[in-house]
Amino acid sequence: MSDVFKQAALDYHAFPRPGKLAIEITTSAETQEDLSLAYSPGVAEPVREIAKDPENAYKYTAKGNMVAVITDGSAILGLGNLGPLASKPVMEGKGLLFKRFAGIDSIDIEVESESPEAFIETVASIANTWGGINLEDIKAPECFQIEKTLIERCQIPVFHDDQHGTAIVTVAGMLNALEIQGKSIADARIVCLGAGAAAHACCTLMIAAGATRENITMLDSKGVIYSGRDGLNEYKEQFAHDTEARTLDDAIDGADAFLGLSGPNLLAPEQLAKMAANPVVFACSNPDPEISPKIANEVREDLIMATGRSDYPNQVNNVLCFPFLFRGTLDVRAREINTEMKLAAVEALKELAKLPVPAEVTKAYGGVELSFGRNYILPKPTDARLLGAVAAAVAKAAVDTGVARLPYPAHYPLQTLADCKW
Repeated sequence: MSDVFKQAALDYHAFPRPGKLAIEITTSAETQEDLSLAYSPGVAEPVREIAKDPENAYKYTAKGNMVAVITDGSAILGLGNLGPLASKPVMEGKGLLFKRFAGIDSIDIEVESESPEAFIETVASIANTWGGINLEDIKAPECFQIEKTLIERCQIPVFHDDQHGTAIVTVAGMLNALEIQGKSIADARIVCLGAGAAAHACCTLMIAAGATRENITMLDSKGVIYSGRDGLNEYKEQFAHDTEARTLDDAIDGADAFLGLSGPNLLAPEQLAKMAANPVVFACSNPDPEISPKIANEVREDLIMATGRSDYPNQVNNVLCFPFLFRGTLDVRAREINTEMKLAAVEALKELAKLPVPAEVTKAYGGVELSFGRNYILPKPTDARLLGAVAAAVAKAAVDTGVARLPYPAHYPLQTLADCKW
């Protein structure tokens, strides 16, 4: 990044006031009567009602439209373990996106904890304050234990976006890219470079979407994860199978798709050249992908390429998912976010990319014509239809699978933020 951009980023966060979020009053607080209703003695009435029935917290407080964005700062973006406080700008940014795209309020919480168990205890003890929890920037493998335990202990949905938000967007894009290339996910040979939280979630959801487990070859920093390899944790073990491949060079030969969730410049041009005809490459290391799109397109003219960057076509970006997924989840007061809800979000994203692109989206991207094909396999974040499509699909899946406490909302599908009833 240039010095000019770095300074612009710092100024953006410092002015006109520090940070990106604030709290606003949502009801009248002008008169003595207002204040007596807002606090003592009037506040005692909703207190009594909630004590009678905890569900009344959704009626008399902001709980139902409030998400906690919680981290320990152990895996901040691609910057690593810089500690909880350093993660605060990212958590505030997540809150900004929740509000901007789905009308959801949030509070960021940065937890100082000496162990996963301590983190779990802290979060579980305060979880009932909110309607949902978005875990963020927690390193693997601790994140698996943390999320699993919190899902079991909390009565509200808990969602680690680095795992599942990434997976939902990735799988939607992968399905569309394979379709364009004339391939089926059930038959595709897929190489996943990376074995952390995002890689595990992406490959797990790909299998739920129809991929064959034996067709997925996962690699970590030591090479191919194969049956019988020493030192595998339980999460990597799930993707170990019998194979003669030991290196990326071995695994990539004849592969239909490459999923990079690792680091920059790890896929060599010579390796890309060895892939099957009409390959799909998702090089999602950010800001520098596993192979640059410029080099990749010089090597393979038959390529479909996606990255995590906004300055290239086919950006894999979690903002396509998590605000709208939580919108649908909160609106039916789901107890959890299950696999069916994730797959519903995948399907909504996949199908939205096939529809004609609105003029306002085209304008936002410099007037470039966008249509379903090699350079457009996922919707753009500015597409206002994401709110209605994803939220409605997720809400319906929650109702259909019995995890919703409320019926499918009468005001769905949403067209604009004004349709959100909060």
